[in-house]
Amino acid sequence: MIPSVEGLAAFGPAAVAACLLAGYLVVGEPAVGTVLHRRFEAALARDPDARTWLYQRLLVLEWGLVVLVAGVLWLAPSVGAGEIGLRLPEQAPNPVAVVLAVLVVAFLVVSTKAVRASVRRSADMTALTAAAPRAITSLVPRSPTERRWFGLVAVTAGFCEELLYRGFLLAVVLAIAPGIPDLALVALGAVTFGLAHFYQGLGGVVATTVLGAILTFLYVGTGTVLVPMVVHAAIDLRILWLPVGMLPAEGRDG
Repeated sequence: MIPSVEGLAAFGPAAVAACLLAGYLVVGEPAVGTVLHRRFEAALARDPDARTWLYQRLLVLEWGLVVLVAGVLWLAPSVGAGEIGLRLPEQAPNPVAVVLAVLVVAFLVVSTKAVRASVRRSADMTALTAAAPRAITSLVPRSPTERRWFGLVAVTAGFCEELLYRGFLLAVVLAIAPGIPDLALVALGAVTFGLAHFYQGLGGVVATTVLGAILTFLYVGTGTVLVPMVVHAAIDLRILWLPVGMLPAEGRDG
């Protein structure tokens, strides 16, 4: 069970700011992400530092939003870090959530190792990687410098996005609608997370919505946002384990 906030009044003078920030996560972030990604793809063909440019702006954007959340909590008299999931579980976690977390991590390890093994055997990965949307393959780092920046982005996404979309957003929702059932919270966390990846196209939205449902269920089932943070970061960091050589030729920058 995730922690709840005792009504919107608990946010005190920051109640309006909390609602506006939650609204931005639902409506504004998809638009901002799309504009940012279009600028990145337009620059990719002519600017060898385009990926680093994007990674740095993603870091500023996500940590900037976390700073805003911290400001809201500072102004809120009855809302602390624990109310947005930054706490250890206070009761035994849902066994299904624990099993799901283990299965997700195991799947990541096994599937990534299988891809690496296929590349080492010189298996033809062209059809597989070419099927992936350019909006996704273009984000994959190529150079050592890009890989270092991407590693920071992956860890940042694990911490910041879970704090924002699972911890903070759902805390505001629970403050507005205290009786909302867990299933609705999972659906809300899934859809908002999927829409935040609108720049990836319909396929990307569907995939990240499913992922959002899993991460939200892990939060609801464990009562702490720390579990989905670790799983989320692991999902993104696995990209650094994939060989650059498996990328489609049109996605390489030399």
